[in-house]
Amino acid sequence: MADSDKNLRICSQGHRYYKSSDCPVCPICEQERKPNNGLLSKLGAPARRALENKGITTVQQLSQFNEADILKLHGMGPGSLPKLREALKTEGLSFKD
Repeated sequence: MADSDKNLRICSQGHRYYKSSDCPVCPICEQERKPNNGLLSKLGAPARRALENKGITTVQQLSQFNEADILKLHGMGPGSLPKLREALKTEGLSFKD
């Protein structure tokens, strides 16, 4: 996509970025708030926000849900499931049956 197809945006923090969609999320703010470790650090921004919006920030909380429930969350795609399964497995946990 050519830069001419993108619109200059400025977020409330003053970051300047270009986007072609109506998505209001500042990519610079998203990168700055990405955790350095833990469950949410393994995911892309849409999947991370999906879990955060549901109040899921730890693998222990994640283990209380089944895969189908997680996939229903807006922003969560099937590509995130292997990362989530691995994070659960590392802690000796799994998705709820």
